[in-house]
Amino acid sequence: MLNPGELKRGLIIEIDGAPCAIESVTVQTPSSRGANTLWKVRARNLRTKQKVDATYRGGDAIAEPNFEKRDSQFLYADATHLHFMDLADFNQFPLPRESLEEEARFLVDNMEVRALVLDDEVIGIELPNTVELKIVECDPSVKGNSATGRTKPATLETGLVIQVPEHIDTGDVVRVDTSDGRFLQRAGR
Repeated sequence: MLNPGELKRGLIIEIDGAPCAIESVTVQTPSSRGANTLWKVRARNLRTKQKVDATYRGGDAIAEPNFEKRDSQFLYADATHLHFMDLADFNQFPLPRESLEEEARFLVDNMEVRALVLDDEVIGIELPNTVELKIVECDPSVKGNSATGRTKPATLETGLVIQVPEHIDTGDVVRVDTSDGRFLQRAGR
């Protein structure tokens, strides 16, 4: 069981008995004395793909679904599905592209992920906390700009556009946080 203070984007919780992935959490702290802090959650039902809203007060207990997590590997994408392979038994399984819109921004061929299995059905994937992706397009770096805090947009090999420091160049490999798509650091060459 979780308490509302532990809720964050990407976490999977049970809402009305269904597994849901949190897309955003808003915290409202009331100004009157004695009032409870409210956590407003917008989530996506992993089975029906519908958006779900829920509100929790301090002290509420939030159930987590009992998932089995299986090590898997992303193989390839086609027009409608993303294809994975279970690394334990080598069975392949497709997941609809629209159900993994957020995760697809970080997937590259042969990347290892965890498949979320509920009642013998794969209903989603769990990405690693960070991924290393190659920059395929960005403005040229400017010599001497490594100490400034300015950033520029960079397009990664998956099509994701992130903000990177000005000294980063096309062809560099960068480490990206999968929870919010934020640049962390340049990866080893």
